[in-house]
Amino acid sequence: MNKKRAIAAVVVVGLAGVAYLGWQGSFGLGDLANPDAIKQMVANFGVFGPLAVIALMVLAVVMTPIPSAPIAMAAGAVFGQFAGAVYIIIGAELGAIIAFLLARALGRDVARRWFGSGLDRGLLGSQNALMFAVFASRLMPFISFDLMSYAAGLSALKFWRFAIATFAGIIPASLFLTHIGGVLATSDGMSLLWGSLALGGVTGLPLLYLAWRSRKRPRGDQHED
Repeated sequence: MNKKRAIAAVVVVGLAGVAYLGWQGSFGLGDLANPDAIKQMVANFGVFGPLAVIALMVLAVVMTPIPSAPIAMAAGAVFGQFAGAVYIIIGAELGAIIAFLLARALGRDVARRWFGSGLDRGLLGSQNALMFAVFASRLMPFISFDLMSYAAGLSALKFWRFAIATFAGIIPASLFLTHIGGVLATSDGMSLLWGSLALGGVTGLPLLYLAWRSRKRPRGDQHED
């Protein structure tokens, strides 16, 4: 695929999607950080609300500045925790795949100019190590979902491994964020507390594993195969 055409296609599709959502629900870009505004927009779509949520999640991943957490919270408030999580997972997975393939099509030089020097940190290691790195990053909210998707596309990680690691990793966060949305809609503070504790436990597991692995690894073997 021609690099300039790939960039143009993503920009056009992204702008067209945002413009359509804005026309359909009197929705502005500033509202993308407002769960209540997203909730109202999704409700305006009626039976096509799930498709609107999925489309917003795809845009949030591919178009990096758009936040995804408010979309997930709005989905939980409108559709409930589990149905909302399904729509969020579908959208996030599709967006991550598009970002991964787009990075492969563009190449490192073009992607670096587009997204900055953060991509230079990249991903190095064996296929298993790369796959685990992607999976672990999906569990950690402080690691950019979007940037990791593009960085993975520039690595040697196989597509099917990326897709599986992403899918498995986004399930806990999706369930948690849609849970928050549902809780805020019902003002059930105790459920929010238990949900927060559960997510903290899940997201801490990769860090504990990495710490355990680094302690077990012999000092003379500090590199991946």
